[in-house]
Amino acid sequence: MHQRITISPELRDWILATTRAGHGVPEILRLLKENGYDPRQSRSIVAEVLKLPLAALHASTGKAPPRGLRTKHPEAPDVCIDGHTIQISLSVETPLLRVLDGMLTGQECDELIELARPRLQRALTVDSDGRHQVDQRRTSEGMFFTLNELPLVGRIEQRLAGLLGVPVNHGEGLQILHYLPGQEYEPHYDWFDPEQAGYDAITAVGGQRIASVVMYLNTPAQGGGTAFPELGLTVTARRGSAVYFAYEGGDRSSLHAGLPVLQGEKWIATKWLRERPYSNPKKP
Repeated sequence: MHQRITISPELRDWILATTRAGHGVPEILRLLKENGYDPRQSRSIVAEVLKLPLAALHASTGKAPPRGLRTKHPEAPDVCIDGHTIQISLSVETPLLRVLDGMLTGQECDELIELARPRLQRALTVDSDGRHQVDQRRTSEGMFFTLNELPLVGRIEQRLAGLLGVPVNHGEGLQILHYLPGQEYEPHYDWFDPEQAGYDAITAVGGQRIASVVMYLNTPAQGGGTAFPELGLTVTARRGSAVYFAYEGGDRSSLHAGLPVLQGEKWIATKWLRERPYSNPKKP
């Protein structure tokens, strides 16, 4: 998990004054380096003060590939995709977040759970080489469907493509997760850190992640919501609804967590979207 950096008022004022004086980001980063700041920390500091996505700073210093596709954002009150109406019940602009009611029907939720149940295993995260690994912060069980693996999966993928304006082949496989009481996913970011050792390997198969959609397949008896600590917001896990949030790489306001299930169980379906067509990396 990324740690927030404490920025002194003096440093913040200096960065703002230097920017107003006409100096660009590369010059500010150079001056910080000359004054003993670690380059990685400097980029995070400048991004925070100037309210820029970290990816933009990497682009300005020649470390990022050309900008890829971005999602369109559903607007209230509702959107109809192929006869299926989705209601936007909450909109936030920073981070770009929407709560989507009626994303899935009750029957679709039940079918996904039953299709996934026999294939569950300890949920994994992506390591620095782009491979899946066990992470102690994620205590659920899960599985992945491949793109268009089943008619139901394909229908949901097409619905998301129409809703967000991103082709199906920009999505990672639909992941189903199952949480029991006490299980959670601690605060984390879905975007990939450009300073991470395996960043090039991870993004070689579709570029940076640009958005996430968490779809709730049941309503836990208590707990299990999705928290956004930077916003002071918790989205309630309700069967058939979803939370969509988009981000540029380095958007720290997109920090989120799957809160512990207190009673009952929680089932979710998660879709991560990439800026370029995604090809599933080979498993070791």
